[in-house]
This record gives sequence, structure tokens and C-alpha cells, in this order.
Amino acid sequence: MIRMRSLSLFAAIFLPVLAWAGEIVSGPMLGYRAHREVFLWLETKDVKDVTLTYWLKGEPPSTAQTLSSRDVAPHPAGGQIHHFRPGLLKMGGTYDYTISLDGVEQSLAAPAEFSTQDLWEWRKAPPDFSFLVGSCAYINDPAYDRPGDGYGKTTRTFELMGETDADFMVWTGDNWYWREPDYDSLSGLWYRPQHDRAIPEMQKLLGTMHHYATWDDHDYGPNDSNWSFEYKDTALEIFKAYWGNHSYGERHNPGVYSKFYWGDAAFFLMDNHYYRDAAELDQDKHPTKTQWGRPQLEWLKQSLLAAKQLKHFRFLFIASGNQMLQTDPTGEPHELYRHEREELLGFIVENEITGVVFLTGDIHFSALYRRPIGDAGQLVYEVTSSPLSSGSWDAAKSKKADDPYVVPGTIVGTQNFVQIGLSGKGATRALTITCIDKDGATRFTETVLAKDLAPKSKP
Repeated sequence: MIRMRSLSLFAAIFLPVLAWAGEIVSGPMLGYRAHREVFLWLETKDVKDVTLTYWLKGEPPSTAQTLSSRDVAPHPAGGQIHHFRPGLLKMGGTYDYTISLDGVEQSLAAPAEFSTQDLWEWRKAPPDFSFLVGSCAYINDPAYDRPGDGYGKTTRTFELMGETDADFMVWTGDNWYWREPDYDSLSGLWYRPQHDRAIPEMQKLLGTMHHYATWDDHDYGPNDSNWSFEYKDTALEIFKAYWGNHSYGERHNPGVYSKFYWGDAAFFLMDNHYYRDAAELDQDKHPTKTQWGRPQLEWLKQSLLAAKQLKHFRFLFIASGNQMLQTDPTGEPHELYRHEREELLGFIVENEITGVVFLTGDIHFSALYRRPIGDAGQLVYEVTSSPLSSGSWDAAKSKKADDPYVVPGTIVGTQNFVQIGLSGKGATRALTITCIDKDGATRFTETVLAKDLAPKSKP
């Protein structure tokens, strides 16, 4: 009897506490930012109530507002995903915030604040800003990795990125790597992003800047997979759960493609796998071979025209998982889908669309490419940024270095990321493109003037 009373007393005191002992798995992560709204993401386990409390910096606590996420069902790997969208905020305002789990305020890895876009349009010069570009984030997980040395070589890059002054990041694919034990089950598919995003080295990066993303093969499905992947709808659901873009595809045409604007730059995030034909198809026998699918390509064309019509956007960044301008067919570049690529470049010339820069990854080295298009001296550039943490190779000593469009001295064959700054006013507005390796060393810096991305004369 005494033992039973002791057990009952233990249960009465401690079991309710244990039942509510939830935790943050990863985050918070800042997603999209608009003039009057932001997106904030969080993953937890075993939590009943998550509360976001936010207030304009410098204002009294009585002005604080709250959003709650309650009784969120766990996904197949056990995590709970929370999406918060504080809205009707002050334009150009900075807000402090707290996160509470079941009434207990949490300690966070990054400064707990976010800001909205300033209203500069038609009022003043566009703001200077910078952003990061990166791809290929393999995180070792020995129980599920192939035998031998881990393919993930470092996580220091994520810490270095979190220490920059960048405003946001564009992830161009392979943002996690599904393995053989992952991509043949729902629970395996959900497990991988939960595991990879939870590493400590990534937490400050997630919270200190905003994040936008598209995918490539390894966070879509198996290696080099095409539109036949049987779990592609689940992959799309998971991508939507783990990222914070404004939108994903269109109602009649699912996918991860979307667009956003920051200052005088428009960004178009392309989906290169949901509609992708196999790379092995002979494109001369199959001239309609595609990475993007016809509806998405037409969406991109119309989006470029819409950005041109709005007149605010000096730079147009097109982000896609695979390289665009690289002429060597090794891997899965758009060289293997050249009819689609040349159609897009021809459209850009025909419609006098200026300021085009491609953002790509995948290939496990970084490089800068420059290609003339049309007859009037217009250039398009491509920034390839890869890998963040995955294995790499010395591409500078391969035939890749002989590509006619590569900018000499820009091939980097180690873990790295790229920071792109937009600065200057009027005719001096320019891009500063800097590649930083896993040790924090600058590997190259190139400046691209806005005027170089426009025709110099009529043909």
C-alpha cells in the first residue's frame, strides 16, 4: 500500500509536467517579407500551444499583439509545423517578438526581431541591400548514409552565413538530401528535413535573415529524378511545410515556382523537377523536352514582362536548380534542354528585357558566367553557388574551366556560399558578387554594372 501511494503521488506531481514538456525542434525561421506582413516558421514536438507575441520596437508592452497555433497534429516524423503571418504591420518598421510554448517563453538562437519592407517606390531611390545564394546542404546522418566517409564535409558555412549582414537568402536546391531509406515512405520523406534543419549550426542563420527557396533533385526525390516520381505530391507538401515563400505554383499547375520583390530587384524561383523530362532524352528527337513545362515557362515570360511594366525593377534574378549557361552537358544543365533555354533567351532579347541574372546550384562548385545575347551588346550573367556542405571537386582543373562563358578565376571547388550586394544610385547601380569559402576566405569578388545587363545600341 505504501508503494502504491508513493507511485500515485509521483504520478500526480510529475506526469502532468512530463506530458506538457514540449520543445522547439528548429527555428524560428523568417520566411517572406512584404510591406505590411512577414512570415515566421517554427517546428516543435509535443506542444499544445505556441504563442507568437510581437510589438513595434520601442513601443510599450501594452501594444503587443499575439498569434497562437494550437493543437497542431504531428506530421509522420513526429514534428509540428507552425506558420505565423503577422499582418497589417507598419511599413519599414522593426518589431521585437517572443515565442512561448505552453505559456513558457523560450530562449532563441537569433535576435528575436523582424522588419517590414519600406515604401520606397515612387518616393526615393531604391535601398541598398544584400542577399546570400547557396545550394547542396548535405547533413551527415550515419545510420542512413552510404558506407565510408560522410558526404557532408562541414557545417561551418551555415555559421558563417548567419554572421553576415545579408538581408535574406535564396536557396537554389538540394536544401536537404533524401537517401534510399527516405524517399520510399511518407515517414522517411518527412524525417529528412526535420533532421537536417535541426542542426545547431543552422539556427542563427534561420532567424537572422529572411529565406526563400526552390528545389533540385535531392529535395524533390531520388537523384536526377523526373516528373514520374511517385511521391512528388508528398514532396511538394513537405516543401510547402518547411519553407515560407509567398506562394507555390498556380492552382491549375502545381509546383514550387513563385516570385518575390526586394527593393529594385524581382526574383523568380523556378521549379525544375515537378514537370521535368528525363535528362537522357535526345532533345533533337524530342524538341519539346523540358525542365519547367510549358505552362511554367509561359508564366516566367509573362512575369518578366509584368516586372518590366512596373518599372521599379532594375535587376531580374531567375533562380533554378540546374546551371543555365554552362555549355558542357555533364550533369543535368540546361544545355541538355537547350531548346527551352534558347527560347527564353530569345524572348528576353525580343522584348528588350534587361537586368537578367540567373541563380543556380547543383554542380558542387561555384562559378560566375557571362554570355552575350542578341546583337546589341547585352549580357546575361549566371551565379552558380554550390556546395554549402556537400562534397566538392576541383572543377578548375577540368574541362568545365574551358567553358566559353565562365569568368576566369571564379571557379571555386570547395564548400562555399555567395553574397550579392546591390548598391549605388542611377547609372552607378551595380551588383557586387562575392564568393566566401568554408574558412571565411573571399575566393572572388566581381562587380556587374546594371548598364551592362542592357542593350548598348539598337541592332
